[in-house]
Amino acid sequence: MKHDDGDVAGLGRPRAVAFALPALAIIGVFLFLPALWTLWLGLTNYRLTGTAAAHPKVVWFDNYRTALTDHEFRGALWRTTLFVIGSALIGQSLFGFSLAWVLQRVRKPIRSVVEFFVLLAWIVPSSVSSFLWFALYDRRNGTLNALLGTKGTAWLIQYPMWSIVVFNTWVGTAFSMLLYRSALGSVPPSQLESARLAGAGPGAQLRDVIFPHIRSHILTNTLLITLWTFNVFTPYLLTGPANRKAEIMAGYIYRTSLRVGELGQGAAISLIMIVINLIIALVYLRVLRERTP
Repeated sequence: MKHDDGDVAGLGRPRAVAFALPALAIIGVFLFLPALWTLWLGLTNYRLTGTAAAHPKVVWFDNYRTALTDHEFRGALWRTTLFVIGSALIGQSLFGFSLAWVLQRVRKPIRSVVEFFVLLAWIVPSSVSSFLWFALYDRRNGTLNALLGTKGTAWLIQYPMWSIVVFNTWVGTAFSMLLYRSALGSVPPSQLESARLAGAGPGAQLRDVIFPHIRSHILTNTLLITLWTFNVFTPYLLTGPANRKAEIMAGYIYRTSLRVGELGQGAAISLIMIVINLIIALVYLRVLRERTP
């Protein structure tokens, strides 16, 4: 018996919906419902304890006005910006590209060993890596003080921002390295050879041959590591709640919501962070669209 295309499409559509329903249900339960709950919390004075916990009141946009005029919020946002610039845009991206560039020119056994240790830093659980770096930075018996001969230097207290920038660079460089390794592998060798025969040095090859081919990869890498670094919580495990000099947005939200107990205020700050993330993503996507041939 012969069926026309309309009958086949009609039969296939319900099956496609049936296959998609479990995934949509999971997304709804674990993404949309928490997002709606956070949106509602941000409009209330909900707290962990007291009468506001049992009977929260709707305060509308008071939490947002309080956050945007609070010097602690502005300080956390400024420190987060410095943290993103230092550990993502400069640290991870530049160091990851440098590793990818160098590893293309070394022997395979050396390349495999270096990639193993860089990937190991990335896949180690955040709690473990935080403990390892806390031991590295320890004032009394820290490995860093022993190597540098600076016994007694409290790195997490005297240089808190530099400490978490270096730590996050060490943790996240592997992703940039892998992406750039793949991007550099797609550059046509014939163009590099032509540039060398024309007398172009390494700098000219990077500028005129390599960067035009991997421009979209650079923008994609920058977008992803910027968003990840902006929302990362791991440095809080390293510095703890007492060190406000290195408190970035994720730690500030945690302190406001769970330690102080102002869940409504913390939810409002979380939504402000979401808006900032969306703005960053839209800017990068627009630049990527304009510069991609």
